[in-house]
Parts: sequence; structure tokens; C-alpha cells
Amino acid sequence: MPSILVLNGPNLNLLGTREPGIYGRTTLAEIEADCVETGRALGLEVTCRQSNHEGALVDALHAAMGVQDGVVLNAGAYTHTSVALRDAVSGTGLPVVEVHLSNVHAREPFRQVSHLAPVALGVIAGFGPAGYRLALRALAGHLDARG
Repeated sequence: MPSILVLNGPNLNLLGTREPGIYGRTTLAEIEADCVETGRALGLEVTCRQSNHEGALVDALHAAMGVQDGVVLNAGAYTHTSVALRDAVSGTGLPVVEVHLSNVHAREPFRQVSHLAPVALGVIAGFGPAGYRLALRALAGHLDARG
């Protein structure tokens, strides 16, 4: 069974209470439970992690090499600032789908720049928690196509 890491970055532990007008009222625990359930339905084993620390996210990506078959990554604000995360995504060679709850392209100009997108398999933004389900489906399809 293919294994997927769902990796969430800074401030996503505050989901449900943090700016609900932008990010909704769904908690990270609810998103993670939904990811595990969606993964099960798709024949994927899903592991979820979250950190507010850039280096811990880099370490999680490194640790996924040879263990996980793909990554769903919501790097939060690090999407727009972290060359280190970009290099980790690129360096692992894992297929990564970048996810954002909000439509970052309809927000502040600095949020419209992603250091991850050029090295990601794809980007899903603006669909709230459903974006994680879409990302898991995309990875399942990608892994199936690779054989």
C-alpha cells in the first residue's frame, strides 16, 4: 500500500480558531482524520505531521525518503519564504502536492509567490479542507500512472 505524508506548517495547528473567515472552522485534527479516511478509501496509508519550525519540516521531508511514496504539503507562510523547504522538496525526489486552504492568488501579493510550486507535482489552492482530499486523489493517480 503506498504511503503518503501529509505535512502541515506554521500556524496550521490553530485551524478552527485562526482567522475563520479565511481558513474556516475545521480544525487540523479534523483535516488529518479526513486525510486518513480518504487515504484508506484510495488504498493509501496516510501519516500526518505538523510543525511551526522550518527545520522540522525539512527534517520531515528528508525522513520521508524511502519511507513515503508522496507528500501533501501545506507549508503555510513558509511557502512564500523558504528556499530551504524548496530545496528539501527538490532534493528528496518525492512527488509533492502543494496545498493551501485559501486562494493565495486572490490575497496579498506576497502570498502569490510560491518557492515550492516550481518543484511540486502540482498546486491546489482555495478549496478549504477539500484541497487535501483533492491532493490525495492526485497523488494516488500519479502513483498509479507510474506503476
